[in-house]
Amino acid sequence: MAARDYGQSSGITRALELIGERWALLIVRDLLVGPRRYGELAAGLPRIPTNILASRLKELQEAGVLRRAPRSRVIVYELTPFGRELEPVVLALGAWGFKAMGGARDEQAISPDSMTMDLRSAFRPEAAAGLPPTAYAARLDAAELLIRVDGPALDVQRGPGPADLVFEGGRAIHRLITGEIAPQRAITDGLVRVRSGDGLLLDRFATTFRLAA
Repeated sequence: MAARDYGQSSGITRALELIGERWALLIVRDLLVGPRRYGELAAGLPRIPTNILASRLKELQEAGVLRRAPRSRVIVYELTPFGRELEPVVLALGAWGFKAMGGARDEQAISPDSMTMDLRSAFRPEAAAGLPPTAYAARLDAAELLIRVDGPALDVQRGPGPADLVFEGGRAIHRLITGEIAPQRAITDGLVRVRSGDGLLLDRFATTFRLAA
């Protein structure tokens, strides 16, 4: 039974009954990146109370959105095929939310999984199709994302790897995606620090990942 019953019969109503509780859609967002252990989900959502996380996981499992699965002697949570159908919805919400997001405050976290989904929302396959294959390594605090673009194909993974451009950006990546700041200005102002590779490739990154603010 849904935790919330709106007393109406419609597709949107039913969807909200299944995933409309607070934190539910953010759990789905992180699981769209890949299966996660309970502790990994908690770390990616640092403000979620443990009892709420447990409740949401149980509700989403009962709704058929996710399931528990054994992986290398540990239990992970992963989306079911029904749950994965939410991906275009989550990406569209991310693109829409960018328009009202504004700058990140110091107390607001940017997790590797949230950045991965932001990059998926901002990816422009039509622009990338005309550009050479490029790999970017973006460092976000203690985490690193390896972003591979090959024509209209995008792959984002955690961890290091060979890259044409290695840069540290943190919150400035959002400003690049929205076009709030030009790539070379971001480097000049120290908002983005190039660690290796040609800094001009940051222009290619900004062309490939772009959302209107």
